[in-house]
Amino acid sequence: MKYILVTGGVISGIGKGIIASSIGTILKSCGLRVTAIKIDPYINIDAGTFSPYEHGEVFVLNDGGEVDLDLGNYERFLDINLYKDNNITTGKIYQHVINKERHGDYLGKTVQVVPHITDAVQEWVMNQAKVPVDDDKKEPQICVIELGGTIGDIEGMPFVEAFRQFQFKAKRENFCNIHVSLVPQPNATGEQKTKPTQNSVRALRGLGLSPDLIVCRSAKPIEMAVKEKISMFCHVEPEQVIFIHDVSSTYRVPILLEEQGIIKYFKQRLNLPIDDQPSDLLMKWKKMACRYERLLKVCSIALVGKYTKLSDCYASVFKALEHSALAINYKLDLMYIDSTELERSTEAENSVKYHQAWHKLCKADGILVPGGFGIRGTEGKLQAISWARTKKKPFLGVCLGMQLAVVEFARNCLNWEDANSTEFDPDTKNPVVIDMPEHNPGDMGGTMRLGKRRTVFKTENSVLRKLYGDEMFVEERHRHRYEVNPELTHCFEEKGLKFVGHDTEGDRMEIIELENHPYFVGVQFHPEFSSRPMKPSPPYLGLLLAATGTLNAYLQRGCKLSP
Repeated sequence: MKYILVTGGVISGIGKGIIASSIGTILKSCGLRVTAIKIDPYINIDAGTFSPYEHGEVFVLNDGGEVDLDLGNYERFLDINLYKDNNITTGKIYQHVINKERHGDYLGKTVQVVPHITDAVQEWVMNQAKVPVDDDKKEPQICVIELGGTIGDIEGMPFVEAFRQFQFKAKRENFCNIHVSLVPQPNATGEQKTKPTQNSVRALRGLGLSPDLIVCRSAKPIEMAVKEKISMFCHVEPEQVIFIHDVSSTYRVPILLEEQGIIKYFKQRLNLPIDDQPSDLLMKWKKMACRYERLLKVCSIALVGKYTKLSDCYASVFKALEHSALAINYKLDLMYIDSTELERSTEAENSVKYHQAWHKLCKADGILVPGGFGIRGTEGKLQAISWARTKKKPFLGVCLGMQLAVVEFARNCLNWEDANSTEFDPDTKNPVVIDMPEHNPGDMGGTMRLGKRRTVFKTENSVLRKLYGDEMFVEERHRHRYEVNPELTHCFEEKGLKFVGHDTEGDRMEIIELENHPYFVGVQFHPEFSSRPMKPSPPYLGLLLAATGTLNAYLQRGCKLSP
């Protein structure tokens, strides 16, 4: 097993996740089996209870793990399926060690950060690195490990110490450290500054880790003189300094790395049994990146949600839309609309914001209402859904988006004026969305219906079934506490809102479709989590096809994309 540790310096959010994913992609393109681990030094057990404004979206895995969004990057780039233990947190490690202490495994010993916590980290990494993540179920050959945060953070120290020890345990030819740093360019001088990188590498060395590669992030391409300066002051060869500037799409990053000789370096440094040249997989990435940059036709989608101030809050939704747009040769114009700004209360408080939000919504080619929790902004989402239904605008509702589509239909088509979800109004007389009885509302963490579940189509006359290739069932990832009330579904079906998919028992409603509408679809699951750059998610692809007016032609071709 070969281990590649990716650390970061100067600032967090520098792009370590994309760099780690891109390195994995390059090595996979050389015919190696690659897995990935993300270490988050926070004390939370997992990401499940975070607000999306904390660390971005909560990504859900097949096994129900609620994890950091970087695991979504790994899955998309490497086309693998990870597990919840591929995300290590301080909380998980301490819980693991304390449980062992209570069990008596350290009987007579003082339990300390060194060696007990550091040993637990190393043991976890070695065990998880062996777990197969590809469809062929073979043991991986390379494990890319991303250490979250920034070198010098107090909460990351036990992990840095663990890898200082681990580099000797694994041996030099099996362990490599890549340090991602920032090269800022102040507007006042326009000069690219290397001092932050020098200080960051010095701090890393002071903790016992020496970088084998220094990846320098910058806004613009870095000059050769800067590369030589970093090489001299950071005690590495010039070819060990890699530049990644801001690019038009993340698909370009693996290509930038490959162009700077990273394959040749890894082959020598880790004694890898590979050729110097990448295979067809990286050529596909090159073609995809070139295609992305040449797109001319634009499709605009309005994303109506609560967390629109930070794009990472809907990272997987954005990627799923982007994959679908690329598949049909369109450039995506994603317009984020804060759902509260569509509400009447905003019109009274700030009419400019209100009218701007509605202007965006009205000019969009399609409307998407993603998942979420809590009552804030729900009335605005209901307004957007009503607009999509009455104006026959292509619409996709995901999780809460589907539930609100049912609420909107009940209020405006069934004339149940107080129809609501028990999440927002526990005493409603028409509870069209109810909490699931098997889930205990006491604890918040890990108590939802999580992970990959089967959805069975109950009719052949379904747009989504055709988009999924006419399969009898699909398996997608879930994350919800509430569900459509199964006792009331017949009322909706009589009026044209069809529940075309349900769970294996037939009790839980999973997919809705509205008759006599170009594309009005709601799904209880989160299809964005399984979307891949070369395999777009069918519900999102359907939305883009309908928004560009090409859905019927696509279905008539037997769900084949035109060349």
